Amino acid sequence: MRIARFYKIFSTFHRYGLSDFFGLHPRLRWLHRASRLLPRSSVTRGQPLPVRVRLALESLGPIFVKFGQVLSTRRDLLPPEYADELALLQDRVPPFDGKIARDQIEIAFGKPIKELYAEFDLTPVASASVAQVHRAWLKNGNDERGREVAVKVLRPGILSVIEQDLALMRVLARLAERLLPDGRRLKPREVVAEFDKYLHDELDLMHEAANASQLRRNFVGSDQLVVPEVFFDLCARNVMTMEWMHGTPVSQTDRLIEQGVDLKKLSRFGVEIFFTQVFRHGFFHADMHPGNIFVAADGRYIALDFGIVGSLTEYDKRYLAINFLAFFNRDYHRVATAHIESGWVPKDTRAEELEAAVRTVCEPIFEKPLSQISFGLVLLRLFETSRRFNVEIQPQLVLLQKTLLNIEGLGRQLDPDLDLWATAKPFLVKWMNEQIGWRGLLRTLKNEAPDWATTLPAIPRKLNEALSADHTGLLIEGYTQLMREQKRQNWLLALIAVLLGLLLFAR
Repeated sequence: MRIARFYKIFSTFHRYGLSDFFGLHPRLRWLHRASRLLPRSSVTRGQPLPVRVRLALESLGPIFVKFGQVLSTRRDLLPPEYADELALLQDRVPPFDGKIARDQIEIAFGKPIKELYAEFDLTPVASASVAQVHRAWLKNGNDERGREVAVKVLRPGILSVIEQDLALMRVLARLAERLLPDGRRLKPREVVAEFDKYLHDELDLMHEAANASQLRRNFVGSDQLVVPEVFFDLCARNVMTMEWMHGTPVSQTDRLIEQGVDLKKLSRFGVEIFFTQVFRHGFFHADMHPGNIFVAADGRYIALDFGIVGSLTEYDKRYLAINFLAFFNRDYHRVATAHIESGWVPKDTRAEELEAAVRTVCEPIFEKPLSQISFGLVLLRLFETSRRFNVEIQPQLVLLQKTLLNIEGLGRQLDPDLDLWATAKPFLVKWMNEQIGWRGLLRTLKNEAPDWATTLPAIPRKLNEALSADHTGLLIEGYTQLMREQKRQNWLLALIAVLLGLLLFAR
């Protein structure tokens, strides 16, 4: 089976003229010349190479389509023309028989479908490469039809198909790394490993259910975003049941206008929701394309499909905010030093060189009015610039850039005059003030106080352990260090007590 699949990949590679890649390698140019003697698909005649890559992936099936979609977000690795073309890939797959979905559910829970749901519609309402969605109704106390729900069911046998294709992708990645002139910089094996993790996360619907539950909890009571409730009693690794959401697809702007939805307000909501997720929660929905977003009758966004999420540390959030603020203030030196301090570029990078590179790429962006500048484009340009400096772009930042581009595209579709910077700057400034001001200090002290409270009583024991050790050469040094630490901790404890007292008094 694997040999047959490999042959299919190789023949597709040739049919779409991708052997042109061989022409880039001096030792393989003979293979490129020989392959041109064989017949090619007439569809690709005259098409540029990026288009042929997209068409080849589409012909290889849903897993390769998904791989191309993920690859399109890696603009730090791919030339722009390839990333733009791969972004056009669509994950459209015919549905499988609803009876098979019913059987999958019954096996997962060990019960007939009638004992699980009051009613289950065998006709799927949506279908993708990994799973499809059915409509159903929960039982109420009288065994009558209760709440309406969406039931997501994995495709049967999808795991074996994925493992087979991933094994072949690893082989192709090793070949690309060895044969392509830019193979090592592109890190094909690491990209495939990242895709492997992403795909296996998506195959576990309990993972998606937990993501949805977390996002819902973060936005409880929000007047901007509603997230469906998850019914964990009816969730398993291959089945997920959540609240059915009634709304209008955000792409259907004419219908939204007919319903009296304020599109300008909606576009601002999108930006505010994004920055709330990133800077307040450090946890964001990373697949916010229009197909996953609806609008409720009350004008709130509805988020769906939680297979891909991103998370940021306090460290990432701080440097991200610094970069945004420095960029829009045209402080390119601060952009450069923030990259170095955060570890996004090697520590031995000269700040002046990085500053000059950032200025060269980003200064032309300011030729446009500020309201037309794209945040996503800013990140994209910074990632492209970073190639020269061997930057290690973190996966969470790549997800962030992809999500930001989606949010911007959606926002400007709803309101072409949306000023993203005017909407985002007050949020960023307030967040930075909270982090570096007295509030941030008091919050840090309150968070660290429990750790210090357990550390202080342990110092005598640590001192006794040091005195009992045979390492006499380190004894005096260790004793001195512990005494110094004791004094420092005493001062810190006193400071904590004073600050907490002031805080309580202020209340």
